[in-house]
Order: sequence, then C-alpha cells, then structure tokens
Amino acid sequence: MDLKQALALCGGAALVVFSGLTTVIADDSPDASINVVASTIPSNGDVNPYGVAVVPVSMGKLQQGHILVSNFNNSMNMQGTGTTIVDVAPDGTVNLFAQIDPTALPGPCPGGVGLTTALGVVRAGWVFVGSLPTADGTAATAQAGCILVLNSRGKVMETISGPLINGPWDMTVLDAGGTALLFVTNVLNGTVAASPNVVSQGTVVRIGVNFTRAVIPGVDSMTVIGTGFPERTDPDALVIGPTGLGLAPNGTLYVADSLDNRMAAIPNAVLRQTALKTGITVSEGGALSDPLGLTIGPAGNIVVVNGNNGLLVIVRPQDGAQIFKGFLDTTGTPPGAGTLFGLAFASEGLYFVDDGSNTLNLVSP
Repeated sequence: MDLKQALALCGGAALVVFSGLTTVIADDSPDASINVVASTIPSNGDVNPYGVAVVPVSMGKLQQGHILVSNFNNSMNMQGTGTTIVDVAPDGTVNLFAQIDPTALPGPCPGGVGLTTALGVVRAGWVFVGSLPTADGTAATAQAGCILVLNSRGKVMETISGPLINGPWDMTVLDAGGTALLFVTNVLNGTVAASPNVVSQGTVVRIGVNFTRAVIPGVDSMTVIGTGFPERTDPDALVIGPTGLGLAPNGTLYVADSLDNRMAAIPNAVLRQTALKTGITVSEGGALSDPLGLTIGPAGNIVVVNGNNGLLVIVRPQDGAQIFKGFLDTTGTPPGAGTLFGLAFASEGLYFVDDGSNTLNLVSP
C-alpha cells in the first residue's frame, strides 16, 4: 500500500512515513507532508503537550477550527504539574487559552492540577480537561484529580470528581447540543499502592452532563462501562494504562490498551449500564506497541499512535486488520519513543502533538 492509498483509508488526511519533523520519505506521494504548526510552550514554560481538541464553534476566546493543546508538565519538566491550555490557529498563531491556578478551583480536585490527554470541547463553548496531579513529578505523589470544566474564556467554572474519577488519562466526547457524554479512562485505581507492579484495575467511565451556553454543565450520571485494564507506574511516563478513546457512529467505543498492545472495543457504550471487563479485543500485537493516542478517522478506521516507537497505525475495525503503519517521529533513543500522545482530525488533515519537541504538527495532503 502506498501513502496515497493510506490517505484514502482515513477519509482525507495524508498519513506519511517521515524522518524527524520536516523531511517526507514518500517518493510515491510527493504531495503528502508533515509540518510543525507551532510550539506548544506558553510563556510560563509548561512542556509535554498531551491533549488535542479541535474547536467546533467561535465563542469567547474559542475560535472555530483552532486547536487546543493541554500541557502535562511544568517548566521544570515535572510530570503532573502542567496547568496550561494553549490555542493554536491553523496558521501557527499561538495564544494562551487558560492558565489554571490549583489553589483557586471552584470545587474538589484531589491533588491539584496536572493536565492530561483528556481534552474535549462542545459546541456550547464548554471545555473539559482531565487532571492527574502530582506534588513533585513522581508517581508516588500522584492523586485522583478530576475533570475541570472551563468556560469559553478559559475560566474554570466547575470540577467533576468522586470515587469513579481516579487519574483521568484520556477522553472522547459525544456532543448532543444541550447534553454530552464524556468517556474517560482512569489509570490510578490501585496503581500507586502496587508500584511498580501491574494491576488490572483501569476503568472507562461514561459521564453524562447537561448544559446551555449560560448554564454550567451539571452531571446527570456517572457509569463504569469498562474495567480490568492493566495499568502500572512508570518512571518515564508517570503511569501507563488504558489511554486513547474513540467513539464510532454505531456506538462502539474503542480503547487503546497500552500495556497489552491492543485495541479493545466496548459495544453499546452510549447506553450500556454494565461494565465490560477489558473490552473485546479488536486487534493486538503486530505494529501496536504501547498504543496511546487514538481517534476515529472520517472513513471509520481506527487511527492510533504508539508510545514506544513513534508509529502511527491504522486498524480496520471490521476485522482488526492493521492496514497501514508509518512513522510520525523517528527522533530520540529509541526512535520515536515517548513522544506521541493526542491527535485529532480537522479539514486540513491530522493534527498531533510531539512532546519530544513540544510542538503541534499537521499531516496533510
């Protein structure tokens, strides 16, 4: 398969094999490219970009088609201490959307603020972002955190916490207008106590919220729909566990099971009232190596990026076939390890963050 065919598989975004961040290795697809859009480091020096979300509507500081990026580390590179969300325009213009003060939150968020890959925006202008905070950048001090709810001007208006929220690590959002479903992975259930051993207690939680543009989102329900995913602490990544989520049009939720190197499915995720243990395996092994960021392409295929080797992999959900793989990053030692997290499709292509270079990047035709 050449790269032009891979482009078609995802419904419009070019997926390319490249070296570093500028040179495309694709003789059969010279029009495919990957480019650095902008640095994601704000004025306070936060690093380690994790979450990526495309803004659906212009309101307040939100601009339709811009990309929000959440930072997990502070300027000293301490994990679980990042407090900023930056706004990146497609032309590379960067503005600070929010800098969150952990001491001035409107509700409980055990441990404070360390913004994760769990990032989403709804059309009513509300921004949801996960916090998995630490006191000193180590897993030993990690606490449960919360989901922070920001208005369109970047102010935290509410926190969502409780016994089912324990290390929110990634998120996908089903936006229905005045209501939304937040699907969230959690990676701290028993993880710190068992460190560094693996425990199979990672969860996927569905949170139902209702809102208007003027009314702060209220939580209607909180339901565990997936359990038993493996998780453990890690000196480099802080914690490894179930990460990327993507919701298909048929209501199936796909989960990147990082430690088991597989894609799992939770059918009927929108309506189910029972938890499915570890989900149903869709694809495993092969090119999957610590799959982290995940999204559903416009053509319905599952697109995932690996934490161990910088590869992007396309999985066909019907049969689990891994129908394409290509490097998004070959920097570092080993090449591409630990750099890729959030990703999202937009009309101009596929956006992804590289936390090795602290940049937002675009794969485009």
